[in-house]
Amino acid sequence: MDPTRPIDALNNARNKKVIIELKNGRQYVGVLRAFDIHINCVLENAEEREKGEVTRKMGIIFIRGDTITILTTE
Repeated sequence: MDPTRPIDALNNARNKKVIIELKNGRQYVGVLRAFDIHINCVLENAEEREKGEVTRKMGIIFIRGDTITILTTE
């Protein structure tokens, strides 16, 4: 399915492993479980990465959409 809207791309990424990069340069990798119209996201089995290295494992996390610069499937 070819996404025609940003929300379609997010729906396609649901329950898949994603990489989220934030404005502060940190990355979070995990399974996208939920999101809303503000692109607030819930990740499961999340890991925080800095410079490609896992710095900590976090489990379930909530990320505010206004801090996200990039969201992509792994």
